[in-house]
Amino acid sequence: MNVRPSAVPSEVAPLRVFVAGATGVIGSRLLSLLTGAGHTVAGMTRTTSKMNLVRELGAEPVLCDVYDVDSLTTAVAGFRPDLVLHQLTDLPDTAEDLPERREHNAHIRVEGTRNLVAAATSAGRPRFLAQSVAWDLPPGSGADAVRSLETAVLGYGGTVLRYGQFYGPGTFYPDALPVGPRIHVDAAAERTVAALDRRGGILTITDDTAVSD
Repeated sequence: MNVRPSAVPSEVAPLRVFVAGATGVIGSRLLSLLTGAGHTVAGMTRTTSKMNLVRELGAEPVLCDVYDVDSLTTAVAGFRPDLVLHQLTDLPDTAEDLPERREHNAHIRVEGTRNLVAAATSAGRPRFLAQSVAWDLPPGSGADAVRSLETAVLGYGGTVLRYGQFYGPGTFYPDALPVGPRIHVDAAAERTVAALDRRGGILTITDDTAVSD
């Protein structure tokens, strides 16, 4: 994994940020940027072996599965976050394996988001930002899951981050450009940190634009 550890200048006061999906392709970059900008960060992972990566990036590791509602609620409330950053996905390491994992990713978008929103609500309703996509999925469970995620986040009063397809180190497109809309994963992480003070709505983050809808 190639993580660029530079900080993003920010006028946002230091926050306590709970990152779910902290060791993913964008989550790991976010940990580095957030801690470099002076925020206190908890990085959630369900894999024991990845806890050291979270520590190396300056965050407090939280070992938790998003499907374990009780443990998740305890973890989020115990950290006392000002903001929950939802970057959870369930994707394979290679694009060739995507078809067999699409249902897993749809499941985490629906049930994982529902559980994380419930945990945030129990923790006093901190601000909530969540990963979504900036392109239309074909009809089916994937598109239904994106709608479910966005409805849950907007209903909470959170911000939906509609990213273009990621490219760059560690993504499915390390050396080539995907079909648009797209965004370099480093730029996506930087724009996410720049959006920490948003209070809800939809933010589209692509190479071409970063606009509110």
